[in-house]
Amino acid sequence: MNAPLPAHVLPTAERRPVPVAMLTALQAQFGERCSTARAVCDQHGRDEGTYPLTPPDAVVFCESTQDVAAVVALAHEHAVPVIPFGVGSSLEGHLLAVQGGVSIDLSRMNRIVALQPDDLTVTVQPGVTREQLNREIKDTGLFFPIDPGANASLGGMTATRASGTNAVRYGTMRENVLGLQVVTATGEVIKTGTRAKKSSAGYDLTRLFVGSEGTLGVMTEITLKLYPLPEAVSAAVCHFPSIDAAVRTTIQIIQMGVPIARCELLDANAIRAVNRHSKLSLREAPMLLMEFHGSPAGVQEQAETVQAIAQEFGGDQFDWATTPEARTKLWTARHQAYFAAIQTRPGCRCLSTDTCVPISALAESIDASIAEAEAAGLPYWIVGHVGDGNFHLSYLLDPNDPSEMATAERLSEQMVQRAIRLQGTCTGEHGIGLHKMGYLVDEAGAGAVAVMREIKRALDPKNILNPGKVVAM
Repeated sequence: MNAPLPAHVLPTAERRPVPVAMLTALQAQFGERCSTARAVCDQHGRDEGTYPLTPPDAVVFCESTQDVAAVVALAHEHAVPVIPFGVGSSLEGHLLAVQGGVSIDLSRMNRIVALQPDDLTVTVQPGVTREQLNREIKDTGLFFPIDPGANASLGGMTATRASGTNAVRYGTMRENVLGLQVVTATGEVIKTGTRAKKSSAGYDLTRLFVGSEGTLGVMTEITLKLYPLPEAVSAAVCHFPSIDAAVRTTIQIIQMGVPIARCELLDANAIRAVNRHSKLSLREAPMLLMEFHGSPAGVQEQAETVQAIAQEFGGDQFDWATTPEARTKLWTARHQAYFAAIQTRPGCRCLSTDTCVPISALAESIDASIAEAEAAGLPYWIVGHVGDGNFHLSYLLDPNDPSEMATAERLSEQMVQRAIRLQGTCTGEHGIGLHKMGYLVDEAGAGAVAVMREIKRALDPKNILNPGKVVAM
């Protein structure tokens, strides 16, 4: 690493460069698909987080499970790190080559392997993105609902146990992955799970690999649940006098069991940026962006219930997006909030952190985090999948001012420690990666992390699979 790590980040080992013999073997097998070009390696040595460039020594563009197995087998032979790479949209340093090695680029593994509409399942390669999948299956009347905002690869989403705007109704990747094909640390190919909706056969290896962030194996096929497109969809925005009022409305919606499909919070700072970026005219006040799925009568009933709850907390009349085009425009603006916010401070970097707490503790968690951010004087903005108790607080930083980075890290740590005290988690969907390793110890306890470490040692004895992430070895 060429910059100091924050205090809560556990140290990693020294770099392990690729031996000449291994590099020669890779180039002989993969030809132009094995690159050591500086620009290519640099591209694979950064994500959307605030860490400095940390490139691998080589990049291999794999096109099949056999390609991945060949790279990993060579890496095992030479004890060289391998780091899976999707589209590079992670935020916690997941793909940084902190110990050197080879980046396995899976973007060319972008085929739908098998579609079983009668069973509501599909099997895809890891480079398929969520938008691509939904485009290719739209004629079946089905869709895949997990929507983290970025057009992430399904391999990356599975590796980080992603969720997003629809999770309040449809769950996270954990609930929607049925089975996997995985290349283990020795280059062996195994399968976990089946297309059946449930099983009590043996250890649940699928759930072990989902969320393992490339540290236990490289996923090369993923079998997912699909859902029927809802008969009716309605979206609405509602503004509130305060963040607290919007959050308490959300709490009441969830506690009453309303099956809302999406419930997104944006603060005034986020809306201001979105208006400028997407040429909208939303009122610059705390806002819930909601969506309802179901039959026409069911959607109407849900909406009426939510409207009544919102009014109790000072929410204004709903503004409805009644056409698919209007809904798309609203949700596109929401998904571009990250890039919109960055543009409000030219040249800045964004440190974005997320936590998730029990729904009853959400108002306390957000209110305290806002008060700390206001007191610190750093530009910030908030979005949240608040129906899950999950929110993101992002700080806009001058990359040439170390004091701003230190302040943001301090605020992030306070937010995380509060979530843990409230019996929540240090990350609802970003993952641990490199950035939150120390927080995992705080959350799970040293004993539980020791068990994770033993699992890692058993499956990856040479510590070649994305080393330096999740647990320190």
